[in-house]
Amino acid sequence: MSDGERNGGDQRNLDEVRADIDAIDAQIQDLIAQRARCAQRVAAIKLEAVQAARSRGESDQEVVYYRPEREAQVLKRIIDRDQGPLEGPTVAHVFREIMSACLALEKPLQVAYLGPEGTFTQAAALKHFGHAAVCVPQVTIDMVFSEVESGQCNYGLVPVENSTEGMVSHTLDSFIDSPLKISGEVELRIGHHLLAAPGARAEDISRICAHQQALAQCRNWLETHWAGVEKQAVSSNGEAARIASVTPGTAAVAGDMAAEAYGLEPLAEHIEDAADNTTRFLVIGRGEVPPSGADKTSIVVSSRNKPGALFTLLDPFRRHGVSLTRIDTRPSRTEKWAYVFFIEFEGHMQDPAVLEIMRELEEQSILLKPLGSYPRAVL
Repeated sequence: MSDGERNGGDQRNLDEVRADIDAIDAQIQDLIAQRARCAQRVAAIKLEAVQAARSRGESDQEVVYYRPEREAQVLKRIIDRDQGPLEGPTVAHVFREIMSACLALEKPLQVAYLGPEGTFTQAAALKHFGHAAVCVPQVTIDMVFSEVESGQCNYGLVPVENSTEGMVSHTLDSFIDSPLKISGEVELRIGHHLLAAPGARAEDISRICAHQQALAQCRNWLETHWAGVEKQAVSSNGEAARIASVTPGTAAVAGDMAAEAYGLEPLAEHIEDAADNTTRFLVIGRGEVPPSGADKTSIVVSSRNKPGALFTLLDPFRRHGVSLTRIDTRPSRTEKWAYVFFIEFEGHMQDPAVLEIMRELEEQSILLKPLGSYPRAVL
């Protein structure tokens, strides 16, 4: 078989192919500019509509620039229509950044996340909102909620569960008292490294710092290779990296972003015990999200303490054919030996079946709090 046959009959030489690439790049750049101008026009239309409503005394609402359901629909269509040779998610990541930059022309999003700089939560925020978003680090999960509740930030990113270590209880507890709603979810593959300052030697390390979840996710590896070294839990992996950058004899368990942010070098890479270690994050905001066509809903519910209580709560989902994707329990803070259930399921609060389930649960429970319906993670 000739080279031309192997390349589908393409007989161009190197200079010709490069010339074609340059021409295509120019077309892509022109189309991106056209898309950006369309985004600016969308912003103008939204602003005009809100101003007109205010002038009539009909509304005091703010302009909504970011639409989670619309973005999820666009990214899903990109993946669905992809024909290669690049994989659909790869192309969708490129479009995510284009969409992020276009949205910033309308109004840059302020996104609170569990900091400091270099945490996996920051990486999740950039994955979901793109690099044009303004990421604002917070010291605690409670402060992420507070920044969004106060309006200082448009959205927040909080970790909710890890594939090997389970739910993040602090995040679940924060939802009970907060008025915020879940606006989206992000799944992030977690790669942990053992990091230290440049020039540090393994034999000089006397302490390893990390968030308690990271220490748990690397427990077996650390016990096998660093059994005699102190393990210290800190507020985040980013904070662990910062400590390691200024404290001789200290190493950190953290990821690539933390290594780059604090100038650290790996003593060992990919030390997580589970090869498919993944953390799921929730996007929190102040508003309800309309249906995207591929949604999840999360609720908090508590029933009376009696035999068969949990079965009574779950049976409506079975009867209406709605699949559960997650259920967890937390102790009630108002009654001894009572529990609240965090239930996640497929569908949107506006779906007829879900509306009927909510009606039945309201009759059977002493607490029912919808946390929001939101698009399933696309990337």
